[in-house]
Amino acid sequence: MHTKAKLYGQILRIRLVEERLIELSKAGEISSLTHLSIGQEAVAVGVCSALNKDDSVVSTHRCHAHYLAKGGNLKSMMAELFGRRDGCCGGRGGSMHLLDPGAGMNLSTPIVGGSIPIAVGFGLSIKLKNEKRVSVAFFGDGGVEEGVFWESLNFASVHKLPVIFVCENNLYATHSHILKRQPSVDIAGRIAPHGVCTRVVDGNDVLVVFWVADQLVRMIREENQPVFIEAKTYRLKEHWGPGEDWHLGYRSRGEGQYWEARCPIKRLEEDLKKDGYTADYFENLRIRIAKEIEEAVEFARQSPEPSISELLGLKEGIWNGK
Repeated sequence: MHTKAKLYGQILRIRLVEERLIELSKAGEISSLTHLSIGQEAVAVGVCSALNKDDSVVSTHRCHAHYLAKGGNLKSMMAELFGRRDGCCGGRGGSMHLLDPGAGMNLSTPIVGGSIPIAVGFGLSIKLKNEKRVSVAFFGDGGVEEGVFWESLNFASVHKLPVIFVCENNLYATHSHILKRQPSVDIAGRIAPHGVCTRVVDGNDVLVVFWVADQLVRMIREENQPVFIEAKTYRLKEHWGPGEDWHLGYRSRGEGQYWEARCPIKRLEEDLKKDGYTADYFENLRIRIAKEIEEAVEFARQSPEPSISELLGLKEGIWNGK
């Protein structure tokens, strides 16, 4: 059972990890190109909390939240961002290629829409093996504009595959608002005619996301069929990097303040306070998470750098430097 407190702990953990990544990036300890999920944590946690360990997730360039929510190893993630040998990709992939197959976090790809056909492939494999698992594709609103999305949606619908298409609709593809790219800010209405069950959720309410995802996962396990979740959310940091980008003018500060007031962490914290959780509880939780994060940072610092042959996927002695 996923209680409010457990869900809160997960979204807070992701937020604190990424806030620490901001500090490490600004200090020059991390040079990997990072796409932060600050503001969007509830989608990853809500969906992944409805999954089993052996269910499959395929993520995007903005993958930290998905990786951690699915149970990925924080030390391995941190080492990967540091470019070290003990990273989940041996220091070769960086921020946009996080994976932990043991936790069902099977791939992250920075190619827009690239997660979608791969997740459908996992879904086909699951059905052919007659397994009671599900496959999840995370992608942004920009992914819907790729032809491969519609091809994959059609294939999953025709073959009744156990795939959950999760669209994190944060309104922007890099610096372009959705209305400059699509006919409406609402996406789900264009999906239903393809014979796919659709749901629209407040992506900043982790309880709602979890409840909807849990119901859909249960349905899929009983009868193979694809589903589509449109989660309305918003990223509070720049498209990539550790800073702010309000000065660029493609979105207003007022818009940002509206979404800051809808912060998934603040909202659930207020709910927990009404349930009797005290300031000490929240402070102690932050201390425990901060300790875990610092242990991961130190692990990454102590991890050796990969050799050139390791970076190239070659055996020792093959690389000749030319």
